[in-house]
Amino acid sequence: MQATKQQQIMGFFIEEAREHLDTIEQGLLDLQATMADSERLNELFRAAHSVKGGAAMLGFDSIHQVAHHLEDHFKTLKDNAIQPDRPLEDLFLKGFDTLKDLVELLQSPYGFQPAQAEQLVQTAQPVFQELETYLENLLKGGTAAPAVKTMPNAAAILMAALKKMLLLFKQGDSAAGRQQLGALCGKLKQLSTSPEWHELLDTTQGAIARSANSYQTLAPLIIKEMKQAGALLTTNRSTEIIPSRELQTLAQRASVASQPAAPKPVAPPPPVVAPVSAPSQPPEVVMVGNRAQVMVPLEPRAAARVLLDAFNKAQLIELAEFLMKAIQ
Repeated sequence: MQATKQQQIMGFFIEEAREHLDTIEQGLLDLQATMADSERLNELFRAAHSVKGGAAMLGFDSIHQVAHHLEDHFKTLKDNAIQPDRPLEDLFLKGFDTLKDLVELLQSPYGFQPAQAEQLVQTAQPVFQELETYLENLLKGGTAAPAVKTMPNAAAILMAALKKMLLLFKQGDSAAGRQQLGALCGKLKQLSTSPEWHELLDTTQGAIARSANSYQTLAPLIIKEMKQAGALLTTNRSTEIIPSRELQTLAQRASVASQPAAPKPVAPPPPVVAPVSAPSQPPEVVMVGNRAQVMVPLEPRAAARVLLDAFNKAQLIELAEFLMKAIQ
């Protein structure tokens, strides 16, 4: 009887932990937007606090310890005006991945192994130490990375390049045209040492490289994002430059499509598609028969971003439950 009750309590904890992990992951995937919304930031803090409390009650010290680290660092974000950047987001996601792995151990067919859990905690310690140091540097007003240098005439050079891009788009699609567009993106990297600016240009090059992405789709999107990024770059706000999800999706498909075949190829699985039910701003939708479908990238976090755009909350919960049942 006691064992049955213990199993019920464990089930409740795992179910609640999944919900809290989902809250944390969604908040971290777009940390800049989360930081701009105090309620969303409070949700991250409360989610980590709840997992920490439940783990302590059940005696899972490793889960308690990692959740405590996240809770402390979320409190730092809550109590201070910090401008998040990509390195900060990546460090938080690495710490979160450890917490997620520990919770998944609870569902292992071999049971929760304390030695394995402790190994995960030890591996994550340097990550949390680096995260703490990074936050301290941001709080002191220092820079955790080298100062960004931008050419004084960057605005004029960018506008001239955008005019060339427009002319190339108007000339019609061709392999030579795509090559010239990609080369222009490469030259524009010289405008600044900003890693965010370089990432935008790399993403743009990836989207251009995929011939399936039409000029009609690419032209307005690229010109708009380059103008917005240029404005941020020339006003010393380069850390705010982030490629849109639409552009990332186009580039990710290019990356997957350009991968060379293995020497002894194994038949790949068919592309994963998910039905779309009238999302407000859907990723690129295709019609198969009379059903609207959306392409999902093969990289897990990129796939998560597409699904978050494509489904509403109720659909996401249903999808998560189905996936969890399928892998158990």
